[in-house]
Amino acid sequence: MNNCHVDNNLSRIQNAVAHAPSISGIKIVGIDGPSGSGKSTLAGKLAFLLKAPVIQIDDFVSWNDFSGWWPRLEAQVLDPLLRRRPAVYQQRDWESDEFGDSLGMWATVDWSPVVIIEGVTCTRQSSVGKIAVTIWVEAPKEERLRRGIERDGEDHRGLWDKWMETERKFFDWDETRSRADIIVPGT
Repeated sequence: MNNCHVDNNLSRIQNAVAHAPSISGIKIVGIDGPSGSGKSTLAGKLAFLLKAPVIQIDDFVSWNDFSGWWPRLEAQVLDPLLRRRPAVYQQRDWESDEFGDSLGMWATVDWSPVVIIEGVTCTRQSSVGKIAVTIWVEAPKEERLRRGIERDGEDHRGLWDKWMETERKFFDWDETRSRADIIVPGT
């Protein structure tokens, strides 16, 4: 993606956030899309521009639990933020338990007028009415797999293949992409 295209997407997103109505006094921005599509990169750039904190779904999800963590995200992040309180949540312990579901340290994200939530399935149907702006980031499957293997190592290829199929089925069933306010290429 060339810099002009990136700047246009960021300007478009910034404009959408500025004009979106807040929900209970906050604008939660959800950046969703398949793994390896570029969500984290976009979230970092957007957080800088909006001076907004980022909460990553990687602090909730695990290789074993694609979507069952959602009630914890609602209880520890979305519901408190929508009540104008800080989000206090226990992070996934990737370092000590990469292939399990263990939780580790607690994190606190203070309430802010804009908060970004970034990660796979964060704009699912259950989020409607809680997220002010939904962004879908997409990239070709081969590129996403390459990025994943580059980050996690060749020994994770089987996990990535399984994960990508699971998320494809979820996104098709949930029709997540079709609800996005903005769709951006992650290439």
